[in-house]
Amino acid sequence: MLYLIGLGLNEKSISKQGLEAVKKCKQVYLENYTIEFPYEIKLLENFLGKKIIQADREFVESLQIVDEASKKDVALLIYGSPLFATTHISLIQEAKACRTKYEIIYNASIFDAISQTGLQLYKFGKISSMPVWQKEKNFTPDSFIEIVKENLSINAHSLILVDIGLDFEKAVEQFELSAEKQKLKLGNILVCSRLGTENPKIVYAPLEILRKVRIKNPFCFIVSAKLHFLEKEMLEGF
Repeated sequence: MLYLIGLGLNEKSISKQGLEAVKKCKQVYLENYTIEFPYEIKLLENFLGKKIIQADREFVESLQIVDEASKKDVALLIYGSPLFATTHISLIQEAKACRTKYEIIYNASIFDAISQTGLQLYKFGKISSMPVWQKEKNFTPDSFIEIVKENLSINAHSLILVDIGLDFEKAVEQFELSAEKQKLKLGNILVCSRLGTENPKIVYAPLEILRKVRIKNPFCFIVSAKLHFLEKEMLEGF
């Protein structure tokens, strides 16, 4: 049996159902390539009472884990909700093809947590990602800004996820340069850091002010569209 288990947003937020599944498993993997964890993996190990093997993209996409699950109970732990990142859909497809039993155990994701900002979730448009630029290789994609513009055209908020390995200072710089290149004028931007943990942080300010703010990974950006008066009242509190 293959268990795809959402961890939620902190080291203790795994569900009772997820915890019971982990206890049954002979092998427990942790997907470590879609987000920079806001806690030490050792804390998670101590809470679960299980040895965790960290799994990178190459291992997960090799689908070796499905082969193992055909012989014994195996868990893949995933930060947030297990299918928020579409990269894990291939595991389900392979399990079906191999007739390997699988179970998906859901949990809260960043998309649940951003409701803390007061923005109405049904008003969000397409989600985009900001990659790490590699200027020496002339790799400076700014397609996330195009998605923001598309969302704004239909009066939808934009959630921008940030790739692992990109610190806040660099992310703000990339945001500014991309907006300038795409000729997008921006007002206040929301930054959400470590939501769901003991030390969450939400800041609502222009990019020039955000340069001076200290933000820890993981974090995301939100560009809001036209605001309902209740949304506006909440945002002004940040």
